[in-house]
Amino acid sequence: MAKEKNQRKISKKLRNKYRLVILNDDTFEEKLSLKLSRLNVFVLAGFLFIFLITATTLLISFTPLREYIPGYSSTALRRKAFELSLTTDSLERQLTYNQRYLLNIKNIVEGKPTINFADTAMSDSIVQAEINKSISKEDSLLRLMVEEEEQFNINSGNRGEVALKNISFFTPVKGLVTNDFNPKENHLGVDIVAKKNEVVKACQEGIVIFSEWTSETGYTLIIQHRGNFISAYKHNSSLLKQQGENVNAGEPIAIIGNSGELTTGPHLHFELWYDGHPVNPEDYISF
Repeated sequence: MAKEKNQRKISKKLRNKYRLVILNDDTFEEKLSLKLSRLNVFVLAGFLFIFLITATTLLISFTPLREYIPGYSSTALRRKAFELSLTTDSLERQLTYNQRYLLNIKNIVEGKPTINFADTAMSDSIVQAEINKSISKEDSLLRLMVEEEEQFNINSGNRGEVALKNISFFTPVKGLVTNDFNPKENHLGVDIVAKKNEVVKACQEGIVIFSEWTSETGYTLIIQHRGNFISAYKHNSSLLKQQGENVNAGEPIAIIGNSGELTTGPHLHFELWYDGHPVNPEDYISF
């Protein structure tokens, strides 16, 4: 009974009417008058609270103000970061490709087999380099011997013969072959003696991937051809083409000479490589 009386008393207090009057302090003139109850005030305050929360949420979600709140980031900034990430990844791939490209050119100039980078990742090379640090000198010599045997085995030559047998090569220079192709003595091409200042010509169309002077082979020019084969022209007196230029079969590319340490007279050292393996140029070209 007492509980019901208390409830009725509270309900009555909530519904009791109050007048809010705004007066002019000097004239006591009534400017505004409102009738309110406690219940009306509570309801109004609740709606106002909900409105403020909703408005704040919408303001943060759909205006740039959210960028000033910790944890939020600009959409444009995220897009820019994503684009920079893609650009960085592309630059890393291009840098890796350039490193591999230069390594292959160095191997060709030094008469070493090129590397098929389609099957070799740079990460594998790094891992292999770390492994090589821990192997003994005897293991290194054995590995080197096996690699040299694999480099110049019969199967490698056959692969080049199959790929090159139907290709018509242009003779780089007409002359006398004084030193034949002999992989066992690390002579990976043929030496051709010709007239002084004779023009050296491209054996096939392609793109010049190396056109520089080296201490061992002098003025050297290397051309990448279609079909995964490469031709190299060494000991020239001067070069007529620059790296990156396209050349046609029979187009002049150099002047025969006697440059570099590994030469004993004016001649052209000509090499033909297929799939990273040297092949005998005399099998395909008549000098």
